[in-house]
Amino acid sequence: MRIVFDCRYTRIGRHDGISRYTAGLVAALAKRHAVTMLISDHRQLEMLPHLPWELIGSPTSAGEPWVARQVNRLKPDVVFTPMQTMGGWGRRYRLVLTVHDLIYYRNRTPPRDLPAPIRLLWRLYHLAWWPQRMLLNRSDAVVTVSQTTKQLIAEHRLTRRPVHVVPNAADMPELDPVRMGRTSPESKSLVYMGSFMPYKNVETLARAAALLPDYELHLMSRVSDAERERLTAVAPDARIVFHNGASDEEYAETIAAATALVTASHDEGFGIPLVESMTLGTPVVVSDIPIFREIGGEAALFFAPNSAEEAAARIRHLEEDGVWAARSEASKREAARFTWDASAEHLLTVLTAAAARAKRKLD
Repeated sequence: MRIVFDCRYTRIGRHDGISRYTAGLVAALAKRHAVTMLISDHRQLEMLPHLPWELIGSPTSAGEPWVARQVNRLKPDVVFTPMQTMGGWGRRYRLVLTVHDLIYYRNRTPPRDLPAPIRLLWRLYHLAWWPQRMLLNRSDAVVTVSQTTKQLIAEHRLTRRPVHVVPNAADMPELDPVRMGRTSPESKSLVYMGSFMPYKNVETLARAAALLPDYELHLMSRVSDAERERLTAVAPDARIVFHNGASDEEYAETIAAATALVTASHDEGFGIPLVESMTLGTPVVVSDIPIFREIGGEAALFFAPNSAEEAAARIRHLEEDGVWAARSEASKREAARFTWDASAEHLLTVLTAAAARAKRKLD
């Protein structure tokens, strides 16, 4: 079986969520089966494992609907892509697509780093369900990263194809055993990692921080001057530290020293920062939404998304005798459910089944 893995969504220089999913999954899959990667820029190789690769067109190019013409030359049995938009016209191989979430049907502002024409198409695409149905039904199987999204796919009847859950995982450095066994936080600090899109609801975190004058709120992601000013105005009494981007090492160190990772998001596809924090034994205090219930399990503390008061109360609860230590241990147990090896093992099963399926007429 020849497996081709679409790695063209790998970012240059620094991973985002889909890019990290790509790199983590292809590396673990390659330990189990030979894999050929597809890239669209040689610089992507710096962020990927050392595996065979082929250079083809960009996934955001006008020729993407007919990309199969390039892929057919590689004679794959099955192609896996970590997105749902890979073109399939004229393909002569099995195709497995990925849907990470359905966030942009409810929050239609597209990612800001996309080119203007792609942003317009993105908005149009998410105005109705039929484009998604058309793409997914042209595949042989669909992967998603959570049971929550799988249920939403079924609820909206987005595909007739089998849907499989292949979760995300965390790439965090190992702490020394003494530090991993800590029973209290090293500082009164809170960490948020994520964008400042409206649905992320970061202003609730700022207001909660204002209610906790002895805590610092560390916002790790790059932030615009306008957003910095807005959050400062929302909660002028909060002690907010704007990192404006951080290396992986700085991010891990900030989490490891914190009392908790926090997020007040209204909607998410998975919640990688939760797994990253729990892996290091730092508890998570998060908005009460289905996906965070799935990922945080029994370890997380939950609050109503728009209630800064509830968020502050959950953080204060961690100060009670034994609570932080118990949540820290529970966090490590919950995080152990998410590994690239386990995800790759399941993905290989999905790809094997797709490749072996009785041949149907291809486009």
